[in-house]
Amino acid sequence: MGFQSPSISRVRGSCHGARADIASPGSDRGRCARLWLRPARRDKTGRIIARAVYVILDGGRHHPTGCFAGEADLAERKLAEYIAVKYQAPRKGRSIEDISVADVLSIYVDDCGPRQRNRKKFDERIGRLNEFFGGKRLSEVNAASCRDYAKHRGNQGGARRDLEDLRAAINHHVGEGLHREIVKITLPEKGPPRERWLTRSEAAKLLWVCWRHRELQLRHRGPNKGKKLPTARYPLRHLARFLLIGLYTGTRAGAIASASPNRGEGVRLSTSNAGSSIGLSRVRRPPRSASRQHRSRHDCSRTCAVGTARASSRSTSLSGMAHQLRL
Repeated sequence: MGFQSPSISRVRGSCHGARADIASPGSDRGRCARLWLRPARRDKTGRIIARAVYVILDGGRHHPTGCFAGEADLAERKLAEYIAVKYQAPRKGRSIEDISVADVLSIYVDDCGPRQRNRKKFDERIGRLNEFFGGKRLSEVNAASCRDYAKHRGNQGGARRDLEDLRAAINHHVGEGLHREIVKITLPEKGPPRERWLTRSEAAKLLWVCWRHRELQLRHRGPNKGKKLPTARYPLRHLARFLLIGLYTGTRAGAIASASPNRGEGVRLSTSNAGSSIGLSRVRRPPRSASRQHRSRHDCSRTCAVGTARASSRSTSLSGMAHQLRL
């Protein structure tokens, strides 16, 4: 069973559309699955005992959709899902003139989808690629079509990430021996690097705003009726702790949000028993280059002195802030 989104475009291109295939069970429209509106059934007195319902006819069998008369759009979606599940992309060597991009994406999802760390985002990227490229042949994928996709996407960074998946899918397809021709993906330029970070005073202001913010509650009775007055609740203090951990460790937001207060295997961040320090798994740095290893002793001592002074100042400032926030 393959991924649904890439297969739908492929099957709809080869078979009739769902609305065009609403037919009677006796009609001969080929072997494609199709919809049939089964008429309502009545008893001898003319009373309806079964409402008119859409069913999928496929190979002489009836597959229920659960859609009644007047729900043709929903029945079409059920038909598309049925065809997508049934369809399997062919796995044999062919020319890129005969291979659809939807087939390439479907094979890539079937083979590599289970290994993705974030399957939801992966499926979203494949869905966007299929929406734009699904109806094209592999021979139509070139620099011009990649630029058109980046323009259609409207986000250069997002388009680059999506096209990286398309490149991986094509490389997987050729690696499986399913085509031999070269298909090159042209990626948009990388965005400029980040040039500015929060200053110490800006970070402190942000922390204090989150720590001191109090909830405002509308009074519905008493002398202050209709006024919004502060309560004893501080709903943003968890953000202050979140920001402080980020300032201390430089860890990404997702890793901080998924951290556990208990130490264990696979836990990157954990608070100590005292609750005032943060344990962080060390990141292994790449080996130094030969030029850096042979720097003069004077430069090394000077760099170490400056780095020690900065680290000491930063540690003192943040430690005081953490103590005041009782992290």
